[in-house]
Amino acid sequence: MARGSTRPTSRDVAQAAGVSQAAVSLVLGDKWRGRVSEATAERVREAAQELGYRPNLAARNLRLGRTRTVLLVVPALTTEFFAGVYTGAARVAADHGFGVVLYPSPEGIGPARDPFGSAAAALDGVIASSMAADALTAIRGDQLPLVMLDSDPEGSLGAATVNLDIKDGVRQVAEHLLSLGHRRFLHLAADIPSWTFEVRARELTAQLDKVPGTHLDTARAPISFEDALSVAETALAAPGPRPTALVCDDDKLAAGAYKAARRLGLRIPEDLSITGLDDLALAQAIDPELTTVRLDAERFGERGMEALLAVLDGRTPPVGDIPVHLVVRGSTAPPSSP
Repeated sequence: MARGSTRPTSRDVAQAAGVSQAAVSLVLGDKWRGRVSEATAERVREAAQELGYRPNLAARNLRLGRTRTVLLVVPALTTEFFAGVYTGAARVAADHGFGVVLYPSPEGIGPARDPFGSAAAALDGVIASSMAADALTAIRGDQLPLVMLDSDPEGSLGAATVNLDIKDGVRQVAEHLLSLGHRRFLHLAADIPSWTFEVRARELTAQLDKVPGTHLDTARAPISFEDALSVAETALAAPGPRPTALVCDDDKLAAGAYKAARRLGLRIPEDLSITGLDDLALAQAIDPELTTVRLDAERFGERGMEALLAVLDGRTPPVGDIPVHLVVRGSTAPPSSP
């Protein structure tokens, strides 16, 4: 680079790396695979770093007709899970020169207002997490490159769908409780019309149906501590044999169920085993610590962004659900009565 130059150019990087400017463009635009070698790509990256080269994104975006901005639509910002999804998505986006705008749907699930004058003009694509399909209509997200998270792959509007293996998580919960000897179950289900919660209900029923002598009741509550407390207290105090295991769709529901159980004089886990799903920080803050299914929210966000970048580049997105696993803690034990 010439002395007195205030900003290194792609030509400077090319000279330092001993390659053409075209190769520099391919590597720094992340389009080098299959065109230049890994060694060449690494040499270009090292040269760019040493020189402090930063591409002129404004000029490149104008040339490509891209804003390099992605909208991440989530149901709410009141849980750390979606903060993790954003963190993972933003990390991958930053590595590729993209920014992420986070937008919570005002009603959680349902139509969302357009946060832009024209989303189509302001965005390159949309990632929508745990949303009903009509939530995207107002922002015309269904007319942009779209990746759906936590959605039915059979009926998805998106060019790609990324899911956690929730079905397997529920299977792990059911097998754990059944192996402990539980046969009377209460499902504290999220009162939200969403595919992911439908999967949980179907899989729990399917797993329990495999074992003779099991009984399953269901009570529905919005995902809040207060609603879970009220609904669980009513369900646990109902006439008839009391359940020995309470399966919750979410860790917040489980926390409400803890308080409901204690109001009724029930010991956890001696009188009632309780499970959650998410593995939020809350799961280890309550006593006894909660047996729950760990969901990797950051990996979920990363995979969503990787899928959208693939769609934008005309590549096939990665396939396969993200594994989840049961974390057994102190809230589950064999039932004290058969």
